[in-house]
Amino acid sequence: MSAIADNLCKTLARVADAACSAGRSPDEVRLLAVSKTFGVGAVEQAAAAGQHHFGENYLQEAELKISALPELCWHFTGTIQTNKTKRLARHFDWVHTLSSARAAARLNNARQPDRPLNVLVQVNISGEASKSGLVPEALDAFIESCLPLERLHLAGLMAIPAPSTDVQQQRAVFRQLRELRDKVQERFRLEGFTELSMGMSQDFAAAIMEGATWVRVGEAIFGPRSVAGKV
Repeated sequence: MSAIADNLCKTLARVADAACSAGRSPDEVRLLAVSKTFGVGAVEQAAAAGQHHFGENYLQEAELKISALPELCWHFTGTIQTNKTKRLARHFDWVHTLSSARAAARLNNARQPDRPLNVLVQVNISGEASKSGLVPEALDAFIESCLPLERLHLAGLMAIPAPSTDVQQQRAVFRQLRELRDKVQERFRLEGFTELSMGMSQDFAAAIMEGATWVRVGEAIFGPRSVAGKV
């Protein structure tokens, strides 16, 4: 077994243990292997070990991997540049970082009509100036603006909270995101608005306790990153 396969196995076991500890089925939580800055070979090793969903932050780098491995499910987890939305809409199955009405319209217009793009709305849940995402107060208006976009499937919310080693603080922030998701779901009657992309290597156990459906893990699977990715 390769190191990546072994790391993947251990990470999946940790995710399953966290789900069971939260009284949830492990099937309710999916692992997104964040493969940014790692090459096609690393992705191939993880895929051979059973991983199907991969996250990428840099479009140019991702396009090389997607062209080599189109059978995998690709998620964009980086900053959306509106001049590159056409390529994002063409290549990816999921976008986790939508927070701009202009980007939403451009993604919708560029997407093929028979296969809606799954999108998660990014919320700046901790109010950090350095983080992208909508403030919670702007969420309802943004969702309403996206409802006419038939080539986008509004699937849920995503957040990257401020780092914390306090599990209760981690849970409190993730709980806020879950409550926001539930309010949007109820107000707009969006039956498919069920996803919560929250939690990374250091805090995904707390995220799973609060309802995460996607956890994003990179270095714990692929090892330390030493090369910067390219946009």
